[in-house]
Amino acid sequence: MAHLAYTPEVKHPVEVYSDQEQQLVTWLSKRLGRDVKAPNLAKAGFRLVGGRLLPGEMNKLAAQFMYENAAGQRMTLYLRGMAKPTPETAFRFAKRDGVGVLYWVDHDWGYALSSDLPQAALTSVATSVYQQLIG
Repeated sequence: MAHLAYTPEVKHPVEVYSDQEQQLVTWLSKRLGRDVKAPNLAKAGFRLVGGRLLPGEMNKLAAQFMYENAAGQRMTLYLRGMAKPTPETAFRFAKRDGVGVLYWVDHDWGYALSSDLPQAALTSVATSVYQQLIG
């Protein structure tokens, strides 16, 4: 839902823009109580637009990073703490209203990468995101 709410925004798609990336990452890390980073999606043709703090579940906060390619197509990465850790990491795919979401849980954090990219392309980007986040 956060992807659908903010990707159409032209003037205010994010709270903090990419020209303040270090400030954005530091702020989100402090608010989420965990070091977070904005993955680099340049190899997939997307640049960081910025990010925002969002409400999560169970009184926890979440973060969303937004990316855009040269054609104006947007992609978001949503991340939040999970109520219960899981030992297994597995990608799952869902599609709703023309938006594909590739999501996974890694221990005690959940991630969702959303875009109108085809599933194979979204999977490729999600694999890169995962590798950057665990590295």
